[in-house]
Formats: sequence, C-alpha cells, structure tokens
Amino acid sequence: MAIFSLEGFLFLLRWFHFLAGITWIGILYYFNFVQTPFFATELGGQARSQVVRGLVPNALWWFRWGAMFTFLTGWTIVLTKFAVAESGTHGALLSSTYMTTILTGGLLGTLMWANVWFVIWPNQQIVIKNAETVAGGGQANPAAAPAGARAGLASRTNTLFSIPMLFFMGAASHLTGLMSKLANLGGNLAIYWLVVLAIVAAVEYNALAGKTDQKLAKPPVGPVIHAGLGLTVVLWLVATVLV
Repeated sequence: MAIFSLEGFLFLLRWFHFLAGITWIGILYYFNFVQTPFFATELGGQARSQVVRGLVPNALWWFRWGAMFTFLTGWTIVLTKFAVAESGTHGALLSSTYMTTILTGGLLGTLMWANVWFVIWPNQQIVIKNAETVAGGGQANPAAAPAGARAGLASRTNTLFSIPMLFFMGAASHLTGLMSKLANLGGNLAIYWLVVLAIVAAVEYNALAGKTDQKLAKPPVGPVIHAGLGLTVVLWLVATVLV
C-alpha cells in the first residue's frame, strides 16, 4: 500500500478517526461511569467544587475536540467513498450494504457530536463558571443546577447512543450480511430509514426536552447500558426483520 494513494489516504483517515474516537468515547465513559457516581459519594461531594474547577475543564477540552475530529474524519471517509463509488474497491454506492450500515452508525455519531457541542459544552460552561464564582465568595447561579442536569441527560444519551453506534460502525466492514437484504430492495431501504429516524429522533428529543431530575444523586449506570444494548437490538431487528 502506497501511503500517497487513495488507499493510504483512507487508512490515515481511519487511523485519526480511531484515535479521536477513543479519546472522545473514553472520556464520555469516564464522565458517566466514574466521575458522576463519585460525585454521589460523601468524598466526591466534598471534592466536587475542586474537581469541577480544576479537572473538568481540561477533560471537556479533550472531550469536545475528540468529538470534533471524530466527526470530521468520519464524514470525510464517507464522502470520499461516495465520491469514488464508481472507481473500484475503495468506493461505495449510497444504497450499498456498507453505506447503509455505516450511515446508521454515522447518524448516531453525528447526534452525539451535536449533543457535545450544542448541549453538553454550553451547559457545562455555566456549571464551571458557577463553581468558580461560589469558590470566590460570590452568589450561586440558580441556572447552574438545571444546566448541569440537562448536560447530564445529554451525556447519558450519548452513552446510550454509543453502544449501537459502535455496533453499526463495526458491522459495516465485519458483519457485511447485516444490511444485504435491505440494500438490494430499493423501496424498503426508504422504509428502513424512516423507521430508524423515528426511533432515534424520539431518543434524541428526550435528551433535548425530556424531564431532568436535578435531585437525582446518582444517575443509574446500569439502565443506560441496558437501554443502549436494547436500542442496538431494536435497530438490528429493524435491519434484518423489517422486510
């Protein structure tokens, strides 16, 4: 493989995509599986202000830029494959098995990216600023608690989405029979996308407008994982049973 070739270009994109994705999802899991449960403990409650002011801003920097580079490299791979679809083995038609599967994961990943930049990060800025103000002797911002709750719900939604997202990303190259039935049945492919969009939109709507419980001391980790596995099964069934 010549590095200065289409194959080499796509390899480098995948490499950076993996590096950025590991950074992003790793920190997402740290927030949800480690930091948030720790804050619910007595020691965590005592250390919360220091952690929010000292550790969280740095973690959020890597978090959001990991998300950005994962998003940019991922869509560059997809658009490159689409652009060279007629040229040989490195391309993929929009209705192909590969594209149908990768775009299912890409839809989830794109919503996760949007949640990071337009929900989690803006709300966490309010939380961090409030912690700094209070530590400096100022008055607490009443908007901080609901902002933190909204960011937390969006973060848990991203954790949920990450499970089927990784399944479909991997399935594009390593479970190629998953979408073969749909990919060869033109009209039913449109039905597939309508059903998938409806299901995913309902989950995302809850992240943006659903009820948040500001008094929830320890958001449950297990139900989020179970919901993610459940959504994976539902989308898999839609892909394999719908038609």
